[in-house]
Amino acid sequence: MTHVLIVDDDKALRDALCETVRDLGYRTTTASTGHEALALAATSRPDAVLLDLRMPDISGLDVLKRLREAETISPPVAIMTAYATAANTIEAMRLGAFDHVTKPVGRDDLASLLRRMVRSRSSTSTMPKQADRLSSGDELIGSSASMRAVQKIIGLVADSDTTVLITGETGTGKEVVARTIHHAGARSDGPFVALNCAAIPADLLESELFGHVRGAFTGAVTERKGAFRDAGGGTLFLDEIGDMDLAMQAKILRAIQERVVTPVGGRPQPVDVRIAAATHRDLPQWVSQGKFREDLFYRLNVVPIALQPLRDRAEDILPLAQHFLRLSADRPIALSAQAVQRIAVHPWPGNIRELRNAMERAAIFCRGDILESDDLDFLGARDSQPTITTETADLPSALEGLERKMIADALAQSRGNRAEAARKLGIHRQLLHSKLAKYGLGDTGRA
Repeated sequence: MTHVLIVDDDKALRDALCETVRDLGYRTTTASTGHEALALAATSRPDAVLLDLRMPDISGLDVLKRLREAETISPPVAIMTAYATAANTIEAMRLGAFDHVTKPVGRDDLASLLRRMVRSRSSTSTMPKQADRLSSGDELIGSSASMRAVQKIIGLVADSDTTVLITGETGTGKEVVARTIHHAGARSDGPFVALNCAAIPADLLESELFGHVRGAFTGAVTERKGAFRDAGGGTLFLDEIGDMDLAMQAKILRAIQERVVTPVGGRPQPVDVRIAAATHRDLPQWVSQGKFREDLFYRLNVVPIALQPLRDRAEDILPLAQHFLRLSADRPIALSAQAVQRIAVHPWPGNIRELRNAMERAAIFCRGDILESDDLDFLGARDSQPTITTETADLPSALEGLERKMIADALAQSRGNRAEAARKLGIHRQLLHSKLAKYGLGDTGRA
């Protein structure tokens, strides 16, 4: 019988998880600490490990790292946590975790996870051993389903040299993703060079990318290495590559394929660089219209990362706003309940960039230690904002009121289908059920 090791320092959660896993047809062993888990893994050789992130002795990431370093212990490991962040998600995946899931995990999701882990059992032993290089700081803020998917991809690709294509609307954070991949991976000690292909005139772009020798053209009084060689040993980020003209696309394709560049007026030079590219364009459509080379698209689109607009991941808006407010202010500033409402319902057409600029502007003009709704009047009309009634004006009450309305709206839009409502909200169905009970919406809708 397939053997699952369950590691969690919370006895109630551990026992409940153990009971569910047994009901699903697996044999279980449990551990309450990281050291106990390592000892059991060495002696009982589990087929899969469900591992809590926070434990009293050593963290789940440390346990994962030691399991991956062991010569004979190589079960697939799923990190489970109620405190998912960009940093611990990326690091878990980079260290070789099979998945990184947020508690609570529903029975169906757990069954699916275990089936996938068991199927992968034979390939897990070949996972590369990796050193700890990720900074503890969160570069990517957000816990929505789409952002967690992005964080997992980053963790999986960070240590490779695979080319990454990041797509999304303007202002969604494409360069932040590229920088996070660089700093999380094997090239973090090398340079990160960003070049905006849309901001440089076509006749100068070749020199900016590949460099030139002295005297190659009028005004070339000194030699220039170019972005490819400047990024040697690190990462070259080609932003807005969809705006590059077709002639330059042919040259960039050769450079990416062969890792060789030819400076203007010079001889071919080998380069050691990882490529991350980004665009807000619909490249498949541009390929069909003859505006972008098909061969270059496939060369870039090895690992695609699509960033959702901020309006489609509403649960990330407030954490981002609070983060940018902390960065912008020279003192602690809190958001009033009314400000929270206003931030939550604004459509943010400029995405994260607009939100960051708004928080910076609001921090400058806020005269007290509470940011009020009036401080955000530059955002425009408030007609679309919901009315949230609370007896108090404190932030937790406002958030609960907003959460209740969002859940009720999602149920209405999905005609009472809870599974569809959970998908719209970007949360697990089990969590939705608990929220329905909390807000007295338990009799609304169907499973």
